[in-house]
Amino acid sequence: MSQTAFVTGATGFVGAHLVRQLLGRGWDVTVLVREQSSQRDIQDLDLRYRFGDVTDHDSVRAAMPAGVDAVFHVAASTNIWSRHNEAQTAVNVGGTDHVVRAAIERNARRFVHTSSFIVWGFQDGTIDEDTPWTAGDEWINYLRTKRLAERRVRQAVEAGELDAVICNPAHVLGPGDRHNWSRMIRLVDQQKLPGVPPGGGAFADVREVAGAHIAAWERGETGSNYLLGGPDIPFLELIRLAGELLGKPVPARASPAWQLGVMARLSTALARVTGKAPDITPEGAAMICRHMHCDSSRARERLGYAFTPPRDLLQDTIDWMRSEGLVT
Repeated sequence: MSQTAFVTGATGFVGAHLVRQLLGRGWDVTVLVREQSSQRDIQDLDLRYRFGDVTDHDSVRAAMPAGVDAVFHVAASTNIWSRHNEAQTAVNVGGTDHVVRAAIERNARRFVHTSSFIVWGFQDGTIDEDTPWTAGDEWINYLRTKRLAERRVRQAVEAGELDAVICNPAHVLGPGDRHNWSRMIRLVDQQKLPGVPPGGGAFADVREVAGAHIAAWERGETGSNYLLGGPDIPFLELIRLAGELLGKPVPARASPAWQLGVMARLSTALARVTGKAPDITPEGAAMICRHMHCDSSRARERLGYAFTPPRDLLQDTIDWMRSEGLVT
């Protein structure tokens, strides 16, 4: 008999890769999908669809099979505009509570929660799973809500109610990216990149991130975090590589942090008038002006997690974007 999985966020970047890999390994997969969500990246897959929303506990509980082997909670809002903070909190905090409670009520065997490396906050050194979280940076609602979501999962583990493992991806890149770093690639292709942020970080291959989620279910330690990073490079180097692969010129130097801060404040002020999402927000500027280093040794040693060289990862992403007509 095949293993059974219940997946939230299956229409998203990481979630779509996860369900594809689960099916490739013979799993029977049920996905929770909002009726208004685009299913274009999973429409060719043999999935059991259940329509509902993580913000509605009853729909989550009704959708989740009793005694399911694995619950993969991938759904999240990555919003970094304060105008949408309330809705983001409902998804990231309330939604996680609803999925956790449903997993307990439906006697799920194991729960894998997709968190983020951002929960550690702005650190000066290299973080690992034992690094304490920082204080004073919770004005960024994405960071705050991902911390609260992770705490909810840990609370259920500590109460003995849930067998759960937590995955913490860093910057995720790869084929299937429509809204994250692919936006930067499109701007490079269109030669409209306004500047280069002075930060940097670890870039993870989405295919390896998805595989690590399955490995976390198989052999992750209950209550443990697994940082899923990658090669650590400045954003300037990533953009230089993108320009080289696309055959387009890019800036030779990073923009100063103060300049991005000014742009963010002006862009946000304009958005209050137009109602159109700003190109950059103060929260976004704060995040991309930092260089966050993370140590993925635990995932590499215990989950078989692997890195992909940045040039290869960018090439795969650009090839997929070309096939989708997203770049020339």
